[in-house]
Amino acid sequence: MSTSRRNFLKTGGLSVAALAIGSHKLFALADSDIYVGVQLYSVRDAMDKDPSGTLKQLSDIGYRYVEHANYHNRKFYGYSPADFKKLLEGYNLDMVSGHVVMRPSDYDFTKMDFSDNWKNTVEDAAIAGQKYLVSPWLDDSLRKNMTDFKAYMDVFNKSGELCKKSGMKFGYHNHDFEFSTKIDGRLLYDLIMENTDPALVAQQLDMGNLYNGGAKAIDVATKYPGRFELMHVKDEIPSTTGKGEKYESTILGKGIVGTKEICDIGRKSGGTKYFIIEQESYQGMDPVDTCRQDLAIMKNWGY
Repeated sequence: MSTSRRNFLKTGGLSVAALAIGSHKLFALADSDIYVGVQLYSVRDAMDKDPSGTLKQLSDIGYRYVEHANYHNRKFYGYSPADFKKLLEGYNLDMVSGHVVMRPSDYDFTKMDFSDNWKNTVEDAAIAGQKYLVSPWLDDSLRKNMTDFKAYMDVFNKSGELCKKSGMKFGYHNHDFEFSTKIDGRLLYDLIMENTDPALVAQQLDMGNLYNGGAKAIDVATKYPGRFELMHVKDEIPSTTGKGEKYESTILGKGIVGTKEICDIGRKSGGTKYFIIEQESYQGMDPVDTCRQDLAIMKNWGY
């Protein structure tokens, strides 16, 4: 994960998402319920400047499924939920999932209820036709002690119940701190896995981010069989800038992750149906071209 992505999340820039299996089942394999898509953060600058044109480029490349990373003021990339869904359908695209940070302020423990902001987020995700609403961050304040942490894991499960009423599933996406932070001597990621109900909270394994936390994707993928309904498909190389984090993402198969092996584990024993390509660093390449190369590599791997 790039430093800019981390700041984007901390300042609330992340989007909402959710995935509803639409009429277009992109890249169904021999396994008809396995899908390959792209996280739109991969082309974030292009999406900011020209959402429609960028979506057309991705569709022309061959993508049929996208995951969003931009939800503000009840709009996706400046479009209402219904209008964005219509835009996607015009390019033969489905938005099955997306990211929006659920914050401590989104649940009132005195009222034992979610904020209007979070209820609106869930409603808009459903209108957009999504299936998964994924939170990609856990606030610093919730990583300090077991009491606060477990209370918010209960909120995760409650969010799963709320999403279920709209035909969706709540999810969580890791970064790196989950693999370097401990509470009472226990690794944060293990605690998240132990305190979330798999029937209510889907896990999206980001196979690249965790390297900056000192973990290896293959160890995590094999430790928790059947827990990863979604994966962020990435590869990582040592940082080319020498600034920020130790690793940055690159073209699939060019780095240290063993991306194909992790995907195969997800497909065979991880419970993974949605393989979402995300590349945040480009080593001088055009972001749209990296999406083209990454998809071609996935297809060559049998995805």
